[in-house]
Amino acid sequence: MPRLSIKDFLQGPADAPILDVRAPQEYAQGHIPGAVSFPLFSDEERARIGTTYKQISQDRAVLLGLDMFGPKMSRMVQQAHKLAPGKQVRLHCWRGGMRSGAVQWLLELGGLQVQLLDKGYKDYRHFALAEFERPRQLLVLGGLTGSGKTDVLHALTQLQQPVLDLEGLASHKGSAFGSIGQPAQPTQEQFENDLAWQLAQLPDDAPVWVEDESRTIGSVHLPTQLFAQMQQAPLVLLEIPREVRVRKLAGEYGRQDAGALASSILRIRKRLGGLATKEALAAIAEDDMEKMVSLVLDYYDKTYTHSLGGRTFLRVPSTTCDPSENAELVFRAVQANFPAPQPAAQAR
Repeated sequence: MPRLSIKDFLQGPADAPILDVRAPQEYAQGHIPGAVSFPLFSDEERARIGTTYKQISQDRAVLLGLDMFGPKMSRMVQQAHKLAPGKQVRLHCWRGGMRSGAVQWLLELGGLQVQLLDKGYKDYRHFALAEFERPRQLLVLGGLTGSGKTDVLHALTQLQQPVLDLEGLASHKGSAFGSIGQPAQPTQEQFENDLAWQLAQLPDDAPVWVEDESRTIGSVHLPTQLFAQMQQAPLVLLEIPREVRVRKLAGEYGRQDAGALASSILRIRKRLGGLATKEALAAIAEDDMEKMVSLVLDYYDKTYTHSLGGRTFLRVPSTTCDPSENAELVFRAVQANFPAPQPAAQAR
């Protein structure tokens, strides 16, 4: 089979799984979204081969690799057939070298059709970085903590609006409490890989809604180019009364572990101040979630208001945190106040 460009590789048959033959540690650091770990060598084996290559010779390293590869051949073919009932797979290693070439030979010998990514995973990383460079039509949804911005984004998809959920990709809600109830965050590399993939699926001829975020979301950070575009994009500010936001957040955090809430309070104790920290911890112990939330909002409201700086924005007031109702409000506000944008393809 011919080697494919990254574009043709990613657009390959849906029933042809992507097999990543790099070592497990490489895969865990970052991989093509949806790819299956199908390692030719374990982490330890890869390290031994690398040491042999550096300290002895390439020929000895190749022979060592063949010794390790031989006993795995039958198992790898059987595993590939289970993963690909249609007998088609897409395959890559780091840069389209010996590892993917060896596995391609083996799987084709075992009766599978193999599409090989020409320059390997390295080519996907170039693709990802290029996606962040592309100019895009963005609509940024802002609002104070507890406004339900993420819920509104999801509701906008019901109005057939393209949406980019950054917090969903980051597995974090963006505050000191953002990790509570969330799965472990991806590595920075994997976050970028997933983000680039989502960006590539979005239309060029319609604006994309995204939540107003700081540069960092938990332990990951937004690519510089994308963040700069967000800062320049129209900002739609959803304004929800404080008491409504307090009730919403109290209901959400009341279902969470008290120890996790206390740990989150302690992470921002310097910014809250000693008295507010003490009162917030006491409120958690007394199961008074509204008081705890109110104390924390004093800090977050000031911080977000300050972050707006000199940015201009469209105010959209609402008396509720109902996501469907607020999605309709912000959608209508944008239609009334912003002219229909030109398709991005024309703008470029």
